[in-house]
Amino acid sequence: MAGDGKIRPSDLPAAALRERLASGSLKAVDLARDCLERVKAEEPGIGAWAWLDPDFVMHQAEALDRYRATGRAIGALHGLPVGLKDIIDTARIPTENGTAIDKGRVPEKDAFVVERLKAAGAVIMGKTVTTELAYMNPAGTRNPHAAEHTPGGSSSGSAAAVAAGMVPLAIGTQTGGSVIRPAAYCGVTGFKPTFGAIPRTGILKQSQTLDTVGVFGRDPRDAALLAEALFGHDPADPVTQPSPRPKLFETASSAPPLPPVLALVKPPGWDDADADTRAAFEELAQALGEEQCFEVPLPAHFADAADLRRRINFAEMARNYYHYAKAGRAQLSETLQEALQEGSATLAKDYLAALDWRDVLYAGLAEIFSHADAILAPAAPGPAPEGLETTGDPIFNGLWTFVGTPTVTVPVFTAGNGLPMGAQLVGARGGDARLLRTATWLYDWLDRPS
Repeated sequence: MAGDGKIRPSDLPAAALRERLASGSLKAVDLARDCLERVKAEEPGIGAWAWLDPDFVMHQAEALDRYRATGRAIGALHGLPVGLKDIIDTARIPTENGTAIDKGRVPEKDAFVVERLKAAGAVIMGKTVTTELAYMNPAGTRNPHAAEHTPGGSSSGSAAAVAAGMVPLAIGTQTGGSVIRPAAYCGVTGFKPTFGAIPRTGILKQSQTLDTVGVFGRDPRDAALLAEALFGHDPADPVTQPSPRPKLFETASSAPPLPPVLALVKPPGWDDADADTRAAFEELAQALGEEQCFEVPLPAHFADAADLRRRINFAEMARNYYHYAKAGRAQLSETLQEALQEGSATLAKDYLAALDWRDVLYAGLAEIFSHADAILAPAAPGPAPEGLETTGDPIFNGLWTFVGTPTVTVPVFTAGNGLPMGAQLVGARGGDARLLRTATWLYDWLDRPS
């Protein structure tokens, strides 16, 4: 809110901003200027940006306003500023991957998602802070709700920038829990789509089996708006498939034909969830009622999912980051060096066996999805932990990344210490639009007057 009590453009969700930009009641330069004012006020205490040039931002916004004045059709993201995790290549703009080894690196070509953003009329706001090579070593970004608490990782800058109102939308990536967990800690929506839905061309490759592009917005509608512009096929990314682009925003904004049914899952690690998390989910299940929320256990072999995902992640990271270790091992953190060492020691037979479990585990979810619109699970064991020496525990995220299902964090809970917590919804592979519609329904249902 502005100091005089008036609503500023940066106070509004992206979907509302899009309508105003499309109608002409809000100019791209006015939105960009307001976001830059937020950056000036909030960034010193948060540290969400790795690179940001106000002149570059305003130049884009001015060009978009001139384009709109011609009367030609505008893009789906016309005038909306978007932050990019600093592992996403941007032509003629630094992309340093959170490591001193890549200091001064400036790509010649945009990543696929950046090309999509530009085609949709988005304003490239800047590059958001990532942890070292998108792994677990914290990068210094602070939680907008409590500066002494972690914002999560590795997409910490993207989540924090959206939470602080510095930008309405941002892009991150998830290999374990790097979209869902920061979104929960920072009190925004994070959406990790079905594996392979958004091409990863031009993005730092940590694990080709797990890396997934995700998005951040204020609510599920915002996430759907951004994600829809990024979905597609790119022959350069073999995990993508030619298919019609789903109408994510239209579906997410529509009412479900019937109230959604949720399957409450207490995944491996539930015993370590804190009291606030346990109470929040028990209360939510009771409020929804037995017809809309039923508890279901996961098969016993899901207990091995975290170790299987870790084995794949570390083995592929050891291969993909070999050139970093060779060029400057002394410049890598001890945390990352230990992961690379473990990955290098992984036997081929164990790595290949772990790969086989991905579809086996997903098959175990088929019965649940036949009776429920989505799985309901915690996004993190609790609110953001105090201290900046950790990015938090991804135990409730890695399972869904491993099996390739779409997941979304809905910012609906508040812990006893006043920090936000998220409910995580999980959908069937390919069911991204339906999942986002269910997330919007839950978000609105919990926000209704009591």
